Amino acid sequence: MDAHESVLDLIGRTPLVRVRMPGGDRGAAVYAKLEYLSVGGSVKDRIAANMVQQAERDGLLRPGGTIVEATSGNTGIGIAVVAAEKGYRAVVVVSDRVSSEKTATLRALGAEVVVRPAGLPREHPDHPVNTAARIAAETPDGWLADQYDNPANPEAHYLGTGPEIWRQTDGRITHLVSCIGTGGTISGTGRYLKEASDGRVRVIGADPASSVYAGGDGSPYFIEAAGHFRHPDTLADTWPKSYHQDVVDRVLPVADRDALLTLRQLAREQGLLVGGSSGTALAAARQVATEAGPDAVVVVILPDSGRQYLSKYFDDTWMLRLGFLDGDPSHPRVGDAVPTDDHTAPLPYLNTHTTVGDALATLRTLAEAGRPAVLPTGPCPDGRRPTAPELTGSVTLPDLEGTLRAGRATPTDPLGSHPGPPLPHFGHGEAADTALTQLTTQGTEIAVVLRDGRAMSLVRPADLRIPSPTTPRPDRN
Repeated sequence: MDAHESVLDLIGRTPLVRVRMPGGDRGAAVYAKLEYLSVGGSVKDRIAANMVQQAERDGLLRPGGTIVEATSGNTGIGIAVVAAEKGYRAVVVVSDRVSSEKTATLRALGAEVVVRPAGLPREHPDHPVNTAARIAAETPDGWLADQYDNPANPEAHYLGTGPEIWRQTDGRITHLVSCIGTGGTISGTGRYLKEASDGRVRVIGADPASSVYAGGDGSPYFIEAAGHFRHPDTLADTWPKSYHQDVVDRVLPVADRDALLTLRQLAREQGLLVGGSSGTALAAARQVATEAGPDAVVVVILPDSGRQYLSKYFDDTWMLRLGFLDGDPSHPRVGDAVPTDDHTAPLPYLNTHTTVGDALATLRTLAEAGRPAVLPTGPCPDGRRPTAPELTGSVTLPDLEGTLRAGRATPTDPLGSHPGPPLPHFGHGEAADTALTQLTTQGTEIAVVLRDGRAMSLVRPADLRIPSPTTPRPDRN
């Protein structure tokens, strides 16, 4: 019979399929390795199985034990599949920014899901990695998978993914493109292909533009399961041991917008429904293919399925609200209320480390100029446009003055000790009249405008009453 005895036999051995280039295939041939066709739905199935098997061999994981892991979702799903087959308990720690589809999948597979706040410094006790380590240490027969530093992670790809690609291309591959998350996929696969080709294969990492792997500032990005975020308050920026930098020849930064539009285009034009890290990898692979020329063979690893992101990347409302879609230009949009100067000027913003006294001075200056004495707050360093995740609070002049008068704060306190609610935000492509209705209904005097997930300006209800072309704009002051 053409049958398998275990679900574990369905991990890996994924196909290659050629993907078309926009404007025709004038560059290298690009083949996508469809890792989402593995049984658990992602490339992480491979490392889940290998890490568990190695832990069993080492005596670290015993029958009936508990597997604990911190994950952006996919490794946890792989672990849940393996745990279900082998009879282990699985406890998976995720951040509250992980897609709802992933947490639902984890629970459906029997995993216990622990949700922790995203955007915490690495040293914070509630950081997902620290939470997972604590749970594993406190659980009898608990074992921490530790994908970030576990050598069985890259080994899984050295033993499986690399040989598969070499065989599937008959050794003709010239370039490998893969995202970098824990680093295991690109490190293990790349090392095998370099050895098999006597160093001929070039290994290229694809990375969210703000990720530190690509030389970014470490600020948040919107692609799950890729890159390396660094919180401003993190003391030591430790990179995963699973990432072997010596294997990677080049790292290409990819803007979130490019990644998201690429994956949406791939679904609609070629029927391949993939996730955000796949969009990042494919956008980079297209650049590599153009540069490499027609004789090259580029293989790009597409890590997971778009079914895990239907509520995000394939939801027009989500995309519009974060400013990744430009909306209908035939009708007034929120971005049309933003003066030209605000597209490049620093956003009025207060860091949570700012003292209450300094914040009060800034707000009073705004009030004296006739501007709303309201500002967003968050951990973003001064001088940088914050992303939506960094807009964690707000402060108003009346509230801050009242807090001081009541003795609940002193002028030297950090502003983060007295947080207010985050300001509402709108994507620049959203309809201006819809945003105006929402602000008017809420009685809110100011909101943040986002483009590509980053704050570009503040707007008031009066700004959103977009005049006709023949009517002068109202003075914002």
